[in-house]
Amino acid sequence: MARSSILIQVLFCALLWGAAFPLIKLTYAEWPQRTLPLCLFFAGVRFTLAGAGILAFCRDLLFRLRRADKAMLLGLTLTQTCLQYIAFYLGMSLSSGVLGALLIGCGSFWWVILAPLIVRTSPATRRDWSALLICATGIAIAVYAPGAGSGRVVLGTLCFLAASLAGALGLLIMRPLSASTDAKTATGLSLFLGGLVLLALGASEASTFITTLSPRVAAYTAALATISAVAFTIWNRLAHLHPVNLLAGYRFLIPLSGAIQSTLFVAGEFPGPGLIIGGGIIIGALYWMSRPKSVVLTPH
Repeated sequence: MARSSILIQVLFCALLWGAAFPLIKLTYAEWPQRTLPLCLFFAGVRFTLAGAGILAFCRDLLFRLRRADKAMLLGLTLTQTCLQYIAFYLGMSLSSGVLGALLIGCGSFWWVILAPLIVRTSPATRRDWSALLICATGIAIAVYAPGAGSGRVVLGTLCFLAASLAGALGLLIMRPLSASTDAKTATGLSLFLGGLVLLALGASEASTFITTLSPRVAAYTAALATISAVAFTIWNRLAHLHPVNLLAGYRFLIPLSGAIQSTLFVAGEFPGPGLIIGGGIIIGALYWMSRPKSVVLTPH
């Protein structure tokens, strides 16, 4: 697959995931009395629907499920759906969509650190470590003066970094899991099962979600489920075919897209100088790390 084709697919995923940040914040605005269980139940509805939608298009589902490495599938479910989105939705309830978009992009650096240990890729280079240090500087600047509507910044930052770590682990698990089942089935099952876990964790607020399910909230939820189904299917397929380090580099497009869309569509979010400067540093570091380093694009 040509580099341009990969970039187009990653850009499409970035636009979809970028739209998720303002959609979640817009949904939260519909709930004056918002609690963490309510946020988790909302996430559970989103991912259960997304997973069911993907599985509906999987052929020979029972056969593929029997072949799948159950331990790896459980690991993917816990990391890519459960842990990632418990931390992510908590961060979104505490802080701003712009800050979340920027910090979720830091998953690329978790991959650089963890990939050599877990999937035996090439170790991080001096440039990778330099980019990591630059990115850390950008995070510090962004958190110092994030701007209006940023909420509890320090706690939000910790949640977003934890979410990016869980997402990176999920992608690394996807690689060995793809030896026993296809990416679409694995993605659908992880989203569906993870969604059920999130529904259980937020069950105490199920009645609140149902009674406040306005047409607007229903539309936001359906849009978010579609975003998850499409973006995760494309992304996990790319992870099955190509080196993790290559995809990690292209992830700079996701925080850029999310930050721009949050600023445009979420009322009350006005990035301060720290967030603008720090965000620019983060995205610049990710872009620098993404520049070609003699990557071979052969399928694995």
